[in-house]
Amino acid sequence: MTSAYAARPGAVARRLCVRPRRGRARDEGQIGVLALGLFVLATLLVLGAIDVTAAQLARMHLLDAADSAALDAADALDERAAYEGGVLEQLAITDESVARAASAHLARTPLPSGITAWSVVPDTGTSDGATAVVTIQGSATLPMSGWVLESLGGSVTITVTSRARAPLG
Repeated sequence: MTSAYAARPGAVARRLCVRPRRGRARDEGQIGVLALGLFVLATLLVLGAIDVTAAQLARMHLLDAADSAALDAADALDERAAYEGGVLEQLAITDESVARAASAHLARTPLPSGITAWSVVPDTGTSDGATAVVTIQGSATLPMSGWVLESLGGSVTITVTSRARAPLG
């Protein structure tokens, strides 16, 4: 008993071979479109990460400025309140003395990189007569997408708040 394939030894191998279909020629070049799409997506993610990092660094610069302004404002003695009520455990400060000291501190501090403008917000003052609360608002520039925001008439605004006390004891 010999099989029909035994007479032709290469017949089995030819039957098991996969032959390309003629309709698959339309799929050629599709990997290029996929690669281009993935490249664009990866580029957008990298550019977005750069902008988010720049915004976070600008926020940290503003927070440093607010901290130093609050420390300076916590030492801003309101002379009238000190003469009327005396100096007991803390320096007597008022909303006006805190705002004046914070504004003066920002005026003599150079703008850090990534910040185009900053100002003391009117909420700056004191809540209890002893704690200086300084709120600073600044405009930050984003290196990758900042031009898009500027062309639309907007910018990135960051607001930070810092508190400081100056105990005497």
